[in-house]
Amino acid sequence: MNATGKPRIVRCPTCGGDSVYASDNPYRPFCSERCKNVDFGAWASESYRVAAPPPPGSGATPAADADD
Repeated sequence: MNATGKPRIVRCPTCGGDSVYASDNPYRPFCSERCKNVDFGAWASESYRVAAPPPPGSGATPAADADD
């Protein structure tokens, strides 16, 4: 709840619908278990990735160098 006593409403990162961001919502910041599982599945299938340079000695070159 915020200072006025009303629960904070946020946008669900998966479907864009309204989601109550409170401790009694076990799926927060998601609106439902389905949206939480869809997001988890995207991470598990590597649809989301955190960009990082290749490790030294891997032989891979960063994409920026490939244009040269």
